[in-house]
Parts: sequence; structure tokens; C-alpha cells
Amino acid sequence: MVELRDTALAILAIVDAQSKVDRLQQLFEDYQQQRIALDLSRTFEFANLSLPGRPERPALVAPKLVPKRKMDTVDGRAILWHSLAHIEFNAINLALDAIWRFPNLPEDYYKDWLKVAQEESYHFELLSNYLTGIGYGYGSFDAHNSLWEMVEKTKNDPLARMALVPRTMESRGLDALPLIRKRFIQINDKEMTSILEVILNDEVGHVEIGNRWFNYLCDKDGIDPVDIYSKLVVQYKAPTLRGPFNIEARRAAGFTDRELEALAITNN
Repeated sequence: MVELRDTALAILAIVDAQSKVDRLQQLFEDYQQQRIALDLSRTFEFANLSLPGRPERPALVAPKLVPKRKMDTVDGRAILWHSLAHIEFNAINLALDAIWRFPNLPEDYYKDWLKVAQEESYHFELLSNYLTGIGYGYGSFDAHNSLWEMVEKTKNDPLARMALVPRTMESRGLDALPLIRKRFIQINDKEMTSILEVILNDEVGHVEIGNRWFNYLCDKDGIDPVDIYSKLVVQYKAPTLRGPFNIEARRAAGFTDRELEALAITNN
């Protein structure tokens, strides 16, 4: 019987995007059917692995060099679709990394992040297939690597990882996706509108998982979550979140009133 965390690391190292998605979906099915073992305490040697595995394209450039997203041309909209697909591809990798990298957490932690990885792979396929249908594909445009850079920064601290990746980097999608979806409603793109609705609904759950395990780790060590979050933002040079905020979605994702008030204070 194969082991979950070992297999997650192997899938993380896969270069081809579709092969990564296919292997991940098989892993999820095997875990659901109880055909996968879980070793909570195992540590790994991965010196010969290049992480994360990713295709040669898209080229990774500084955020300011990523092509501009415009809604008035097919090319401009394709750049936006591509940027969303790239976010979802990175989200697959960060969920897989959360599974293998951090040992000795409750079994539900690994189950949660496997679910996140599977859903992110579904989102990626929706967007990738959409791009293919209009004559593009994942890799057609340059992209940036900010999300994975924060994964790398927090590789030695699960508390920092939960605080600054799902609760900070990914939570920005809760604010941005409704605005993007509104733009596609305005041009009557029903397929993309439906895809964005699926992604937004799932992302609320993904951020909630980040919140849940962040609070678990805070409770375990007797740490105040609001105080430690502000310290981690400074320590790891995380981006400052800018409004407007989707308060309803953030509350559904587990942010407390105190945390939402802190966001508003930060923005003033």
C-alpha cells in the first residue's frame, strides 16, 4: 500500500501539468477508497527533486512584467484566464507541499489538504480546457511566482504557512473573484461566469481550512492569533492586504470579527 505524504511529494515533483492533475485525482480516489496509508511522523530526503515540478512554460517573470489583463479583446481576456489558471496550478502545488512537508499533525489536517489539492486540480482543468477551446493553453503567456515564493519562505514553520499562504495570499481571491465574475457577466460570458462561481465557492472552503489549522496551532501553543499574525506578516515580509474586502466571504471562511477589524485598521 502506498503512503499519502510520500505520494504527495512525488506528485508535487511531476513536471507535466496534466500528468500532475491525473495522478492527484487518482490519489484522491485511492484515499477515499482507503487504499492509501498515512505515516504522520515520516521525514523525507528530497535532495534530487526540483520542487515544485512545473512545465517549461509559462516563463516566470517579475509581477510587473506579466502581460496586462484587458477585457476589450480576446487576447486581453485570455491573459486574465491564463493568470487564473496559473494561480490554480500553484494552488495544487502548495496543497501538496502542505501534505508532505509538515509531520505529526492530526490526520484530518492531511485529509483537508488533499481535498484542497483535488479541488484546485479541478479548477485548473476547467480553466485550462477553456483556454484550449479558444486557441490558447496553459503556458501561452508569462506569469509570476509570488504565491510559491511565500510557500518557500514558510517551509520550516507550519504556523507561518497557514497564516501567510491560505489566510493571506489565497484569501485575496475571496475579494477579487466576485469583481472579476461581474466583468464576465457584463460581457455575457456564461461559461467563464459559471467557472468563477465554482472557484469562489470552493475557495471559501480552502481559506477556512487554512484558518482552522492556523487557529489549531495557535491554540496548541497558547498564542493569540491576531497578535502572532501581525508579527508573521512583518517577519516574512508578506504583502499588505488591500481592500475592498469581501467581508461576507471572509466571515464564511472563518475570519473573526476581531481579525476583520484588524484588516480595516491596516487599510487606513
